[in-house]
Amino acid sequence: MERRSFLKVLAQAAAAALFWRKQGVAFSQPLPGAGLPAPGKPARVALAGLERGASPKTVKSAVRAAAESATKFSWLSRGDAVFIKPALNSGSPYPATTSPEAIGAVVEILKEKGARRVIVGDMCGIEHVKLSQEGLSGSSRSLMEASGMARAAEAAGAELHFFEEAGWDAFYEDFPAAGSHWKQGLMMPNILKEVDHIILMPRCARHVLAGSTLGLKAALGYWRTDTRLEYHRDAATFQEKTAEGNTVNTLLKKQRLVLCAADKILTTYGPDKGFIFQPEIGVVMASESVVAHDMVSLAWLLENRLSVPSSEKEGFKDPYGSQWMVSAGNHWVVSKLGGLGQAVGSERLTRNDINTIWDDRVLNRAYQVFGNMPAVILEPANDALPQALKKRLAEGTTPPA
Repeated sequence: MERRSFLKVLAQAAAAALFWRKQGVAFSQPLPGAGLPAPGKPARVALAGLERGASPKTVKSAVRAAAESATKFSWLSRGDAVFIKPALNSGSPYPATTSPEAIGAVVEILKEKGARRVIVGDMCGIEHVKLSQEGLSGSSRSLMEASGMARAAEAAGAELHFFEEAGWDAFYEDFPAAGSHWKQGLMMPNILKEVDHIILMPRCARHVLAGSTLGLKAALGYWRTDTRLEYHRDAATFQEKTAEGNTVNTLLKKQRLVLCAADKILTTYGPDKGFIFQPEIGVVMASESVVAHDMVSLAWLLENRLSVPSSEKEGFKDPYGSQWMVSAGNHWVVSKLGGLGQAVGSERLTRNDINTIWDDRVLNRAYQVFGNMPAVILEPANDALPQALKKRLAEGTTPPA
């Protein structure tokens, strides 16, 4: 969301919020913390180093190194179909969306290893694209073209697919793990029934409503508008539903790898715009575990936010710091998804300070619904990863005593 647009959103939401208070609308409270579980099964996260300003060839080499270190691709048989799910919330370039060079590199690897079809697809956020039973506004295709991902994917031999183009009925109901906070099944795109495997390729970024957008949050892109409406409207468990949405049967059975290029990090605002920070040495991270990936990715985001000038993390430049802005922004999203009536009855989205990865409600719920908190094992995938960087990320993903 553009800052200018967000200012308009806040103005509209302020008036609505006054109305809600006069009507006595109750806001639900966040779930109480359940404490951290003991580390469970080891989960490897491969890290490839990338120097600032690395050439496209070097980026592709780092992506390959991380991918082949994280998985042996034994799950891939010749003739299989693979779906790559990027982060395409807008048409903004990387790191607001997934790195085109990383997309191209993964497509090439899959083709080399025998994949018959490689499909890259997503559906953008409600500010840009809205699918309803009555029709469609906006185009994820045009936004992927603007981001540079479309060209990179097709040049490497992939086909493109955008969920909204198939229409409202091109979704099926899939169900999260038992005990979730979802009231309905999640509406997932039919294309996932046609593929054998899924690779998730998020970015490492701040998010104006969620605090961060990494791997678990990227699942939102699959969902039809009615599922997105429940997610935002019933916002008291927004963070918990983020984790739970990744436990639908399709993802548990088919998702094989999570890979993120993070030599550039969107450190403020997000998900479409913000302060882009480029460390001297960036990383490409890859894991077969989305939870382990997100533990490392959030630690990396938090580390790089420490290098951002404080003036870039104030007020409208980084709205997640304000509970009022988070609440107002989410009510606006609900109004876009379902109309004013849904917005009036929606719950309050409560932000939480995320100073370490152990503060994150999304990850804390993920440990529960996935059955354990992974014991993260960091594995260097190339010689460009400094030992000191690996040590810092290991410390940031080791539970406090």
